Amino acid sequence: MIIFATHITNRLQYITTTLFGSNILLTSNVNEYKTSPLFKLNYSFNKIVDDELWIIPHTLLFQSNIQPQNINCFKWNELPIFFKTQGTIPFDVLAASFFLISRYEEYLPCEKDEHGRYNYINSIAYQNNFLHLPLVDLWLKKLKELYPKLSIRNTQFKLLLTYDVDIAFQYLHHSTIKNIFLFYKELFKGNFNKVVEQGNVFSGRKKDPFNDVFNWLDDLHKKYKLQPIYFLLILLNRNKYDVNVLASSKAIKKLYKQLSEKYTVGLHPSYKSSEGKNKKLFIQEKNILSAIIQKNITVSRNHYLCFSIPQTYRMLIQQGFTDDYSMAFAGINGFRASTSNSFFWFDIERNEATVLQIHPFSFMDATSFFYQKNSPQQAYNEMLQYYEIIKYVDGTFITLFHNHFLTEQPEWMEWRKMYEKFLATVSNMPV
Repeated sequence: MIIFATHITNRLQYITTTLFGSNILLTSNVNEYKTSPLFKLNYSFNKIVDDELWIIPHTLLFQSNIQPQNINCFKWNELPIFFKTQGTIPFDVLAASFFLISRYEEYLPCEKDEHGRYNYINSIAYQNNFLHLPLVDLWLKKLKELYPKLSIRNTQFKLLLTYDVDIAFQYLHHSTIKNIFLFYKELFKGNFNKVVEQGNVFSGRKKDPFNDVFNWLDDLHKKYKLQPIYFLLILLNRNKYDVNVLASSKAIKKLYKQLSEKYTVGLHPSYKSSEGKNKKLFIQEKNILSAIIQKNITVSRNHYLCFSIPQTYRMLIQQGFTDDYSMAFAGINGFRASTSNSFFWFDIERNEATVLQIHPFSFMDATSFFYQKNSPQQAYNEMLQYYEIIKYVDGTFITLFHNHFLTEQPEWMEWRKMYEKFLATVSNMPV
């Protein structure tokens, strides 16, 4: 495919490669464009040849600064669109895709949530009711139907399971003070089953419920031939939001080493080190995990999904990370970047593409439970909806579960059954 533009900018180069792949020719030479035998996409203000896909540009891809954009959504082939222009199609799909994938709106001033995160209610996807859609993928799907010769990025549907190990053990290997506090807390609340459970774990009559999940997950992965990613929290000091067993624990080291021998593992930066709040601590956590598993760490997902653009991503690049899996909203499931496919991060402030690959995910158990107040059945239905639409666009469906959501404890048993049911259901679906 050949693409003509009067001005070839970094933004234009980035989004055309992201959407259409590297096998495209981007030119500002009109004669080269006219005489090329390739499928033609004209990204300019004037029509050039009859047999072309003509997209009249919005100004976004020719800008080099960051400024508020006027967003007015309307429909095209039943899909929400914005950046209305004239041409073969009624909007600038390149500029609109860049706006969504680059997370342009997150560079603009906005009110943050209680954890300092970009709040999903600020996003145009939420405000215009398309957060549940991989909208960029759907735009490309529709364009390919209308223009079969259009070259788009080659992707294949994939299910990728991921886990955040925030709390590896519920009772064992924590401090004596913590366990005494937990004992009396449950006792005074009248949760006698928890008191008995704690006693059974310490007496050896029962395994620690949070840790016992890992063998069960191993069996599921073997059964359905799945290779998940585990994100491991390294904790040097406990606080309100970081409550895992300390990294100095032999039990944690043993568990993390075992997981790394079976699966890909990544760093789960602590709440204190996330968002670039404490770079020194972040580096310590990375080095400790690397020493435990005796492998270089290049994959990350932030605890509580606390990250800020561009600060967090720049820090990851500086520390040698190649892949990040934090791209989702903690407060609502869906598509934060409006795509189910991975993409390289574009640093808008520096106006340049980077080597950091972003892997967006669309479902998290904690979001479904704590924020959306879903039952296990509702969560199951939501997962199936995402599975189906991502399969339709040949994307990657990434899920996030926590080991402590999948225990055999009464309060989590239905979630455990739901997760097993989901894997059984999709394993029987044609890909």
